[in-house]
Amino acid sequence: MSNGDSPRFISRLTRETLALILAGGRGSRLKQLTDWRAKPAVHFGGKYRIIDFPLSNCVNSGIRRIGVLTQYKAHSLLGHVQRGWGFFRGELGEFVELLPAQQRVGGSWYDGTADAVLQNLDIIRGHAPRYVLILAGDHVYKMDYGPMLAAHVESGAEVTVGCIEVPLNEASAFGVMQVNSDRRILEFEEKPAQPKAMPGKPDRALASMGIYVFSAELLEQELTRDHELRQSSHDFGKDLIPSLIGTGKVFAFPFKGAGEEGRQGYWRDVGTVDSFWRANLELIDINPELNLYDRNWPIWTYQQQVPPAKFVFDADERRGMAVNSMVAGGCIVSGSVIRHSMLFFNVHVHSYCEVEDSVIFPHVDIGRGCRIRKAIIDRGCQLAPGTVIGFDRDADRERYHVTEEGVVLVTPEMLGQRHLC
Repeated sequence: MSNGDSPRFISRLTRETLALILAGGRGSRLKQLTDWRAKPAVHFGGKYRIIDFPLSNCVNSGIRRIGVLTQYKAHSLLGHVQRGWGFFRGELGEFVELLPAQQRVGGSWYDGTADAVLQNLDIIRGHAPRYVLILAGDHVYKMDYGPMLAAHVESGAEVTVGCIEVPLNEASAFGVMQVNSDRRILEFEEKPAQPKAMPGKPDRALASMGIYVFSAELLEQELTRDHELRQSSHDFGKDLIPSLIGTGKVFAFPFKGAGEEGRQGYWRDVGTVDSFWRANLELIDINPELNLYDRNWPIWTYQQQVPPAKFVFDADERRGMAVNSMVAGGCIVSGSVIRHSMLFFNVHVHSYCEVEDSVIFPHVDIGRGCRIRKAIIDRGCQLAPGTVIGFDRDADRERYHVTEEGVVLVTPEMLGQRHLC
């Protein structure tokens, strides 16, 4: 067993690590879902928020010093983290700190991912970490960060970049890299128009996950250097990482899911309405790639205290039932049929409704006789009796947002109602 495989060795590394979760982004490709909340605060998976996944990965990996960097419309995110992630013991050196943009350096708000970390350098110094783990707050995945930290140390790297294989025709949305046999990164280009394929895999590209391990001293040096460059956009993927390729030791770390041996792990950038809809409904599959029922790698969250879900009425024309679906607590399905759908908590479906292939956010009320198909219904929507969504694309476009793949997004504002974060 090498030193890097030793649990005690990895445990020491995780204790010496400060994790910083970049959670300030709007996520404009999610359209109206992020009009009133940052992307990491968007509901996901029936009872979670997207931010719960990187936070849970940190806790399950043994990293209990965490900073969450917030900026855009952060109230919903701040409230969720304060209510759901207050179980850390400060006397043991554990914490989740909320780090909003405060103009700590100069007079600007966070201007790029690297600038967001730069503006908190004094806080980072105060915690005196040996390693800094930079994470995106808007991706859905399960990952043990311990082996990545161990690989960072054993390789002698100054920076280690988490990477994953993606289809070549989707690679333009990511940072794309070329590596040698030792996984040292030779080229790195952020969101290239013509991404390069992996050697021997003409239909695949090696993409950055937006996960970086830095040695703390180097991170401070590079952030300070980048800050002085007027032409820089102060972004890790666009500026810092490419600038280090030729001068520093920058290595790739291939992602394998928590507890998985030898195969690429589940990772989703739920950055569009279509990808968000698909990722939620993937969880309903009999054997989903993302196993939320894994007791060895739980996803933690804040949840309201609500009663169990209830299904009422059992007549042929009025039966409360859900098939191939996930239904959270507090839901009442009254004489309606739910098929291949996800209902978050406190959803009330009145009688004679049909809901299919849909994602229903919390506190939605669906009136009698509604028919809903292939839709995302945002938090707090009150659907009038007889509402039909997802059956007439032209009619839907007049009132709602309809994606290229035909997913209908409905928000309270589209219904003339007030929004709930």
